[in-house]
Amino acid sequence: MEQNPHLQLLRRYFPDLTPRQEEQFAALDALYHDWNAKINVISRKDIDNLYEHHVLHSLGIATVIRFKPGTSIMDLGTGGGFPGIPLAILFPEVSFHLVDSIGKKVRVAGEVAAAIGLTNVTTAHERAEEEKRKFDFVVSRAVMPLADLVKIIRKNISAHQQNALPNGLICLKGGELERETNPVKNRTFITELKEHFQEPYFETKKVVFVPLTSNK
Repeated sequence: MEQNPHLQLLRRYFPDLTPRQEEQFAALDALYHDWNAKINVISRKDIDNLYEHHVLHSLGIATVIRFKPGTSIMDLGTGGGFPGIPLAILFPEVSFHLVDSIGKKVRVAGEVAAAIGLTNVTTAHERAEEEKRKFDFVVSRAVMPLADLVKIIRKNISAHQQNALPNGLICLKGGELERETNPVKNRTFITELKEHFQEPYFETKKVVFVPLTSNK
């Protein structure tokens, strides 16, 4: 496992991974290739870039915040489990609820989580509007425009604070965000992933954080 290039990529940025975490990350390769052959959860041409474009990209959220144990997170529009599954491996004492409106995709996320022994992941086949529970954070990977996302998930943000950052929405986005962040501009914090990850893929990738207070 020492020579695994995928693990070398992750270790470059996350040198403190435990043997168990390395084992779980390493297992994703075969699992996603296998599932992707049956159900297209990652574009066929992109599956060979699984670790850079999907796993490491998901972990970009950890450059902004290190979630405290006991934190609860909803991953909205998780697809096959991104960013939720890589984050659940990195933060084993944090609970992740993975939600997607496409049943077969969220099933893959659940199967992958079970196969690598993640006990901190639950999944649901539903639309965001149907989820009534409260979470410390909602994470998402470019599922819809920011303002629409904020509108839908505000009800899901818990008033109880326990992390270094206020509760809210943390999104992975790419490209030009000027117009998209306009409606929430005065309370949007953008982190450029190229400042953390040196691969060219991250040149235009960003983490967008919007603090939110719960609607009672």
